[in-house]
Order: sequence, then C-alpha cells, then structure tokens
Amino acid sequence: MATPHIESKLEDIAPVVLMPGDPLRAKYIAENYLEDAKLINTVRNMFGYTGTYKGKRVTVFASGMGIPSIGIYSYELYKFYNVEQIIRIGTCGSFNENIKILDVILSSGAYCKSYFDELLDGVDIDFIQSSYELNRKIINKAKERNIELKYGKTITSDVFDLYCDDKDKFRKNYPDKEFLGVEMEAFGLFYIAKKLEKEASCLMTVVDSLYDKRNLTSEERQTSLDNMIEMALESII
Repeated sequence: MATPHIESKLEDIAPVVLMPGDPLRAKYIAENYLEDAKLINTVRNMFGYTGTYKGKRVTVFASGMGIPSIGIYSYELYKFYNVEQIIRIGTCGSFNENIKILDVILSSGAYCKSYFDELLDGVDIDFIQSSYELNRKIINKAKERNIELKYGKTITSDVFDLYCDDKDKFRKNYPDKEFLGVEMEAFGLFYIAKKLEKEASCLMTVVDSLYDKRNLTSEERQTSLDNMIEMALESII
C-alpha cells in the first residue's frame, strides 16, 4: 500500500520506528546500526529503512522539521502501516540553567502553543504526555549503560528560537522553569500517538544552550548522538 507521502508496502515497515528529523541521520543509523537494512522510502527524499538490530526488526524513518511534517509521517505510519511505537531521536536547545550541552533528555511530555490540535480536531490542548511504558524501558536501558538521562517536561515550538530577535521575550512564553529543552516536533508526535492510541517517546541531545557556551568538536557531537541512538535501539529489544 502507499500513502501520499510514503511509497512503502505494508510489510516493508516494522511495528517499531526510530524517527530522526534528518533523512541523512536515518541513513547513518541504518548503515551503522542495522543488519540487512533496506531502503523502503524515497518520496520527497524522506528516507526510510528497515532492518534488524540484534535480531529485532526495526524501521528508521525521517520526519523532517516541525509539527506539520512529523504529524503527517507519524499519522500515516500509525494509521496505515500498523506501527505501534515511535521514538523520536534528535537534538534540542535549552534555556534551563541546570541543563548542559550534550545532556540527553527524555521528554515526559511536551508543552506547545501551536494550533495543530485545534485545526485537526477542534480541541485546545497545551500539554500532552509521552508514553509511560516506552519511557520506562528507555530509562532502564540508560541505567544499564550508565548514561545520565534528564527526564522531564519539554517545549515544542513553531519557530527556531535562535532566530528570534528578542530571546527574552520568547522565553517569557514559557514561565515554567522546569522545562528541560526546546525542540520543534515532539508535541505533534505525542498528540497523534494519543489520538490513535499508540505509543511515542522523544530522546534528544542538547546542542544549544543559553548558559553553556561550549564549542563542540565533531567527535563530541557524534559520540553523544551515538549514545542516544544506541539507547533508543536497546530499549526496543
């Protein structure tokens, strides 16, 4: 079967999907972590691959940037391809002084001021939780691998905050100091998962911070991303 955005056959896609935003990151994961990886989607160059990780069949499928894009792909994967779990893996920024560059965040739920939910279903929801059971598995794997995981609420924004002319004004939209990170997709994923009674989580590596101004080497950045990818894959076995 095919949808307007996915050319794959039903049997091409596994029940568990890792979803980076960048199509080239999907390619990287498939080539470096999956056995017998097969390219199963090229529509709009939004690459998807299916292979196995330690005997577990898994699909890696890019989402693109922003709620509209991840909303489309997660909906079609859940609704038409029988996907049960999606773990978003990506990067984020933070204006929480307790969060440092290269920290790994697991979102317990996302706050968002988007009209996505109102346009789609006529409801007004500002905060939506991720999957407790899926999060529990990820947390347990992080403990096994001695990876420190920051677990808590995050923000999903419709704009890339680094391009805001007045960053202090942007921050005043989110007065809760407990928010760990800011990204652009998780709310859409969590909303679609709840709507279709599926599971969704979001793992993120912090790459921008108002308080931590370190300049990362490419090796540091890649090592942190690899740790996050491995933790996500280990949690689905």
